Amino acid sequence: MIEYWAARFALWSIARFPALAFFYVRLLDLALPRLRRAAKKNLEIARIRDDAVIDRMYKSLGRILIALAKFPSITRDNVAQWIRYDGLENFKAAQSRGRGVLVATAHFGNWELSAFAHALMTAPMHIVVRPLDNPRVDELVERRRALGGNHIISKREAARDILRALRKNGAVGILIDQNTSADEGVFVDFFGTKACAGAGFTRLAHHSGAAVVPGYALWSEDEQRYVLRFDPEIQMTGDVFHDTQRIHSHLESVIRRNPDQYLWIHRRWKTRPHGEKSIY
Repeated sequence: MIEYWAARFALWSIARFPALAFFYVRLLDLALPRLRRAAKKNLEIARIRDDAVIDRMYKSLGRILIALAKFPSITRDNVAQWIRYDGLENFKAAQSRGRGVLVATAHFGNWELSAFAHALMTAPMHIVVRPLDNPRVDELVERRRALGGNHIISKREAARDILRALRKNGAVGILIDQNTSADEGVFVDFFGTKACAGAGFTRLAHHSGAAVVPGYALWSEDEQRYVLRFDPEIQMTGDVFHDTQRIHSHLESVIRRNPDQYLWIHRRWKTRPHGEKSIY
């Protein structure tokens, strides 16, 4: 109950005083020092030697909170003040094939705003999410995610709903960058170190014939708004390991250009190949 009311107050207060978002993420940083420790370790693994990346990452997280708090006031009329497209033709070309589109995205840039804005600017899509541990907070966040018209698919029972959406030539956005267990994933090279990546995304692409298009919304300091980028389709070969590696290699290349907009606090390399000791 306390978490729910704290989340409601945070969103209410940020909507009125956006600068509070940066204060709240600073409190998060201080209250949970293990997150900064994980981020430091991840940057060490990725061989990114810039001590300011973590501070800028928290600032990026603050911008995500501002957008989430403002969702009720973002409409088709004013969404362009928040975000613009780059590469929409790549998305449309993929969808024109008629087999659906799997949007490969990550905890990178503003993953909340990207899908929300796409629904307003083009058409609603399906987004796969892992339910939050607190059911009331989860309900609060999901209501906001659906305000633009998007359809929420729970990660716990995702495959059937995803395939149904793809058969109707729908678009489905899936966060692909999280650590998974060895029995659910394959080990790919990610920043030069083996990381266990979920194989389900690639298997869905193979089974459905859907196009795989990377998509992410990155903050532009010059424009003071986000740019929702769709990269060209990543062609599938039918080999689960090879295709999963190609997708993650592409993701890595984009993160390397914008490391401060990636959520480094996630223990991405937690699952290790058999016989390897824990990294964290």
